[in-house]
Amino acid sequence: MSTSSDTPTAIAVEEPIVDLHRTRDQLHTRVAELQWDLGGLVYEMAIRDRIRVDVIVRQAAALQDVEAKLAEVDRILKHETAGTAGACSHCGAPHSANASFCWQCGQQILRHVDTSAIFGEPSA
Repeated sequence: MSTSSDTPTAIAVEEPIVDLHRTRDQLHTRVAELQWDLGGLVYEMAIRDRIRVDVIVRQAAALQDVEAKLAEVDRILKHETAGTAGACSHCGAPHSANASFCWQCGQQILRHVDTSAIFGEPSA
């Protein structure tokens, strides 16, 4: 007779589902909005003859960040036919075989292996 302590319990872990096509569409929309906003910002500053470079640089940096994410999603989708190499252990986003860092959260995917563990001195 088996008791409840003898039976392994399955724990359901809900993994986030990442729809890369929808993410790409959202990022395209965000890039367009940021470009529109940046252009409008510069125009408004120019007609008032008061250019604030720090504000422009901050907006441009936000645009670059979104464009970088979009480029990574496009790269992953381009290699989708070969399949993704895995998912980030931190956020669950898929990554390609050549990825060193997660495109979503920046977590390191490739780990440095201590060569002494591989090529260590044999024990005597």
